[in-house]
Amino acid sequence: MTNIILSGCQGRMGQVIAQLVKEKYNKDAVHNQESKICKIAFGVDPFGKSGDDFPVYASFDQIPADAPKGDVIIDFSHFSAVRSVVDYAVKTGTPAIIATTGISQKDLAYINEQSSKVALFRSANMSVGICLVKDLIRRAAAFLGDDFDIEIVERHHNQKLDAPSGTALALADAINQADANKYSYIYDRHSRSAKRGHNEIGISAVRGGNIVGDHEVIFAGNNEVIEINHKAMSRSVFADGAVRAAMFMKGKGPGMYNMDDLIG
Repeated sequence: MTNIILSGCQGRMGQVIAQLVKEKYNKDAVHNQESKICKIAFGVDPFGKSGDDFPVYASFDQIPADAPKGDVIIDFSHFSAVRSVVDYAVKTGTPAIIATTGISQKDLAYINEQSSKVALFRSANMSVGICLVKDLIRRAAAFLGDDFDIEIVERHHNQKLDAPSGTALALADAINQADANKYSYIYDRHSRSAKRGHNEIGISAVRGGNIVGDHEVIFAGNNEVIEINHKAMSRSVFADGAVRAAMFMKGKGPGMYNMDDLIG
């Protein structure tokens, strides 16, 4: 059994994860596969209160010594809280899944530094499908070569704070890292009065309604256009990926892990 500490348990994703664990990963649902059984040991959320299923603490500093045992942290809170999550992981030796987006470069460097002390798993998108898309676009970019321009369009709900999405940046990085980091990223073109540069990846953000998450990678050539799309229809796809990552990370030694490690 994997005992999960759920950071941001009262947020949208936190609530979806808690419900998913309760319905899909309990003893009755999984039957005799002990390794696939999970439960929420406790939650951490400044706006939360303890319920019937698990206790909730306002911050990692307020977790009492007699709190239930946790094997792995899943963090879907807020980028401003990421250091407190990582610090608790280091202090207690608890592996952590960092799924929060909008993290600054300074904090990303801190996460990478602390991964030498504890197992940390970071992904801008916990969907297994996005992991496959990353592999496909790497192959497409290598096969199509310099004859195709690359654009990325991401669409999310009107409550999302960061733009472009962490996933859009991760898709751009996947292409860039596979081709000697030759591309520069252009985030908006309305203020530019110039032709498109050859080694550019354009990234556009759309915010509206309750779109869970759509990502489109466009390879535009002279006489043909290839589009690779991923549409998340429900937040449960991210929740399921996070829980799968938690089971994978239980007992792991120090290091930085990601979705490629989980799937590969």
